[in-house]
Amino acid sequence: MSLKDRIKGQVLAMDAAVRPWAARSPVHAGLYEFLLFGLKQAWASLFAGAMLALLVGSHFLWPVLWPSGAPLARYDFLVLAALSLQGLFLATRLERWDEALVILIFHVVGTVMELFKTAHGSWIYPEPSLLRIGGVPLFSGFMYASVGSYIARAMRLFDIRFVRYPPVWAPWVLAILAYANFFTHHYGPDIRWGLFAFSGLIFWRTWFTFTPDLKPRRMPVVVGVLLVALFIWFAENLGTFASAWIYPSQRHGWAPVAFAKLGSWYLLILLSFVLVSLVHRPRAPGEGATTNPLETGVDVSAC
Repeated sequence: MSLKDRIKGQVLAMDAAVRPWAARSPVHAGLYEFLLFGLKQAWASLFAGAMLALLVGSHFLWPVLWPSGAPLARYDFLVLAALSLQGLFLATRLERWDEALVILIFHVVGTVMELFKTAHGSWIYPEPSLLRIGGVPLFSGFMYASVGSYIARAMRLFDIRFVRYPPVWAPWVLAILAYANFFTHHYGPDIRWGLFAFSGLIFWRTWFTFTPDLKPRRMPVVVGVLLVALFIWFAENLGTFASAWIYPSQRHGWAPVAFAKLGSWYLLILLSFVLVSLVHRPRAPGEGATTNPLETGVDVSAC
């Protein structure tokens, strides 16, 4: 039996045990739905959470394990660990090959931006390593890939559908302009406020439905993207605290990442969603819907 099948069996057994309790009252049902929401979020964040744990854990363990100098640079260890995680996910079918291709695209897109940004002093990687291109260690691309992995997994786990999705070309135009602005604002005007307005214009009528348990819930797309951006900002604070990378304001000691970075993450998540749409086409409610409530409830077979 594969790892995915064992996990699926454990989840189904848990649901069979707890479902009668959840059916006793609306309060119980709400608590169980909230529990499933948290479990699905954690499962969707599996790769991102593992990478964050590696960043923070290696920061504290490296000087303890090798006080006189490590035989392997910490950044190089992170590259090898990220590759091992990716291989494990594919081998255990926790990730699909088409999603792995999109994650590879994320890695390339992220690394190109990292090369440009570090060359312009936007942030630096303070530790030495061998597996790097210029000033960019190769593990950095996996941090962008983890965002794509989360979005792809959440799309499946929560059976995310879209109400009044804009014309397909509009999000692509927004994504291309947002990515270009990460580069061009160093030489000309920063158009991010125009991009924020453009995103509001094309998504102001768009909602998405997500299914933590049996009943679909809904939220405006812009609100959902902002919430994800906020949690990534929290994760970025942990990453910089662990000296995975540092901003100019942190050269003389750690300080919280500027809250203005939330806007950059907002645009990057929209770019990430557009790339994920290559393998997970935005669908409307009822389009290709499953008839098995567990597939929109607690089933993790699509992981």
